[in-house]
Amino acid sequence: MMSSDLDSGTILHAVDDAAGYIAKICFKTGPPRLHGVELEWTVHDAASPSRPIEPDRLRNALGPHAPPTLDPDSPAAPLPSSGTVSVEPGGQVEISTAPRRSLGELHESTTSDIAHLDSLLGAAGLVLGGTGIDPYRAPAPVVDTPRYRAMRCAFDRLGNAGRTMMYSTAGLQVCLDAGTADQYPERWATAHAVGPALLAVFATARRHAGRDTGRASARMAAWHRIDPARTRPAWIPDAGTADPVAAWVGYALAAPLLCVRRDGTDWSVPPGITFADWIAGALPQRPSTDDLDYHLSTLFPPVRPRGYLEIRYLDAQPAGEWIAPVGVLTALLGTHRTRSAALEASEPVAGRWTEAARSGLRDPELARAAGTVLDLALRALDRTGLPPSTCEEIARIVARRLAVARGGPS
Repeated sequence: MMSSDLDSGTILHAVDDAAGYIAKICFKTGPPRLHGVELEWTVHDAASPSRPIEPDRLRNALGPHAPPTLDPDSPAAPLPSSGTVSVEPGGQVEISTAPRRSLGELHESTTSDIAHLDSLLGAAGLVLGGTGIDPYRAPAPVVDTPRYRAMRCAFDRLGNAGRTMMYSTAGLQVCLDAGTADQYPERWATAHAVGPALLAVFATARRHAGRDTGRASARMAAWHRIDPARTRPAWIPDAGTADPVAAWVGYALAAPLLCVRRDGTDWSVPPGITFADWIAGALPQRPSTDDLDYHLSTLFPPVRPRGYLEIRYLDAQPAGEWIAPVGVLTALLGTHRTRSAALEASEPVAGRWTEAARSGLRDPELARAAGTVLDLALRALDRTGLPPSTCEEIARIVARRLAVARGGPS
């Protein structure tokens, strides 16, 4: 019998129990009120950006804000405006904001935390990157944990894209409430459908390791190649506004295990074992709901439900410009009328993730869809709660990005 009321640590004996648990924790409904972002950057020596960054240097620069992965004894103190700092395996620094009730508040508090982080790094001769992939250095590890070693082992079976993703990429994640029960299927579909067009507009990841990759977003291209079973979209264009819960449950249970937490430093697992297989007895000890929580954290689709919608397909943005894609997405998902129009405008390109990462706005179809989608967003910006000056700045950023597609200056 399906159960959605399992306690933390409960052993899972049936797929139906796992399905009910996923549905409960991943889709929490209610009026969409909260906004958040996760901002990730590569980090560079200010005088020599291709120089590797040692873990000790980064730990000392972050001081009391250093995460436990860098310093097990760190208090991991939040930044002054409540953002928390993490460090990715390649030394990328990330701020995860506290949820905010308005975009204006999110913009103000996040801008303050970024300034504080800039100051900390600057005192150590370090600067934040401004693109979605390291333009100077080849992939190299900076932080090593059992999780990261297991990830590398799993991804290495499929080529070198996993190391590029782990050690060189930087993204912008937009976190928005799923919405009420009657809203969230359409919000889920819209967040996916507009993705290729918005990836193309806000692509910043062309140069990597000192060369021109020829791709608009080499970051997203790397994600596409690491493991389709955990990076492909959980929504496809033909699905329309079909039940996202069923789609995500099927996706999560069919995804192979990336790692299994255990004592010691080896968390690797044999290839091809899915979470459903684990419940059925493929490993000596059956999984718990805690193991399921952890498994869900190892899935990396363009949109991931976590009780809210975590929109993951955007590259890191140049300094001060992160608010543009955040404002655009919030505006597009805001009302049924805008969502419906955005779904219609995106229909010709809704599944063209590969083309968006490769060609960006050089692709005529993506450029046309992007123009229509962005026009919809700009006309709805005044309903996001952002002050007029910020809306005007977003409009300028968007106009500049679209001008590139029309042959104007970058």
